Amino acid sequence: MGNNNVVLGVVTWDNLKKLKQWDAFAPGLFLTGFAVWDPNSPNLSQIRKELDEGILDVVGEIASQYEGYAPNDPELDKYYEIAAEYDIPLLLHCGALAGQSDSFNVSDGNPLLIEPVLKRYPELRIWIENASYPFSQELIALMNRYSNVYTDVSTITWLIPRSEFHSYLERLIIAGLGKRIMFGSDQMIWPEAIGLGIEAIESASFLSEDQKRDILYNNAARFLRLTVDEIANHHKIAASR
Repeated sequence: MGNNNVVLGVVTWDNLKKLKQWDAFAPGLFLTGFAVWDPNSPNLSQIRKELDEGILDVVGEIASQYEGYAPNDPELDKYYEIAAEYDIPLLLHCGALAGQSDSFNVSDGNPLLIEPVLKRYPELRIWIENASYPFSQELIALMNRYSNVYTDVSTITWLIPRSEFHSYLERLIIAGLGKRIMFGSDQMIWPEAIGLGIEAIESASFLSEDQKRDILYNNAARFLRLTVDEIANHHKIAASR
């Protein structure tokens, strides 16, 4: 992160103890969120306790698509409810990209499946991982209707061919979503993916410098509701590197 001038990142895990270690290792560098695979496994009372103590900042990543759950499955309502109640962002895995999982269904990655959730929780701040690749038309339709929905580009910056990523990103930009697209690496155990992802944004010739800055920082600062002081401190850190 230091090598790539990344001043803030979101790290998610299904182990709350591990999340605390990340936060303690580099205070101020990470926002933390509890990852959900099987929606029946997390300890909700413990999660609420961590939220009350200000230890957790994000709900998710909700990666239950790997376990065969669509975004509108009633089993996920408890997580949407927590995110809405605490007014914190929720990260949802969405799209057709995934690792090995016999339970994963591509059809569950259609972002239009999120619409019933947004109707039940109209104030929910949700961001969709991987720009729900390759469901661009569905994502555009959803985001045009619901201004509280943002998306990140994460894995598609380095996992799919660069030309395909640029074509996909340009489609979202042309559709007028440039102010709600955020950078993400989803680097998991490959930290070099952070640099690859940034390069994928910087090398997009169709993006203006302002649009690149929006994707790499400004949009996330707005979505995460960073304070003026936090933003000023980030610019100070970036300038000193």
